[in-house]
Amino acid sequence: MYPRSFEYTVAKSVDEACALLAQHGDNARVLAGGQSLIPLMKLRLASPNYIIDIGNIAGLDGITEHGGELRIGALATHSAVLDHQTVRQRWPLIADAVGVIADPQVRNWGTVGGALAEADPAGDWGAVAMALNARVRCLSPRGERFIDAESLFVDAYTTKLAGDELIVEVIFPAPRQARAGAYLKLERRAGDFAVISVGVQLALSERDVCEDARIALAAAGLTPILARRANEFLTGMQLNATAIDEAAQLVAASSEPLADIRGSEPYKRSAAAELFRDALDLARKRSHGEEALAGHVR
Repeated sequence: MYPRSFEYTVAKSVDEACALLAQHGDNARVLAGGQSLIPLMKLRLASPNYIIDIGNIAGLDGITEHGGELRIGALATHSAVLDHQTVRQRWPLIADAVGVIADPQVRNWGTVGGALAEADPAGDWGAVAMALNARVRCLSPRGERFIDAESLFVDAYTTKLAGDELIVEVIFPAPRQARAGAYLKLERRAGDFAVISVGVQLALSERDVCEDARIALAAAGLTPILARRANEFLTGMQLNATAIDEAAQLVAASSEPLADIRGSEPYKRSAAAELFRDALDLARKRSHGEEALAGHVR
């Protein structure tokens, strides 16, 4: 199927893109990597009258570390993030997640900012941003503002972004303990939408006392979910079998999955609990300096 006709404009700057968004309102959509928007347009699930292409705006694809923070430009591709040495060394949770996004074509063309703005409930970047306590930097004709990941997602495919606002950068604060994170995705087959995904970021003492925990889920509801009760429970706890069992139940209870062809609600809650256990084990091993690999879970 072919999309309906539309007017296409290549924006040369963020200011121009924001002005065009303000001018055309709800009739316009932004094109970054196009890996979400173009399929929706082909299926006529999205039919904008105006397409504003921001893919050639200079300076929005950087990946840098400054003062311990990781800053990823909105136009950085998933593949560029995956290939970045600093990301792989200090933020393994990000590398885990990006490595299991869809397929090579999507990873080569899709962008970080585009994925967050799309707000697909099964998308990986939302859970990653929540688990790592990230914030997005946005620009509009009114100026700059920052939105934390927990507040960004309002509903399925809906964010707090204003109609004339663009994500220009995602900022990840320095982790309390580098490398102490993991992300796992359960799929029916590689490249499929997730059945459930779990990201875990820890800070552990030498005696395995959890000083801080952030657990987030994707494909577990209409938005990414931060497992607040599990995070609060684990903080200050010794990571023994009893504590992990209780945390796994809290993770399952925090999920709000919808039954579909990938599984029933009880199945998905059970999968969330088990995936959490595996991700926690990976994060724990990494925090102790072990080389532990993650990837698809099928």
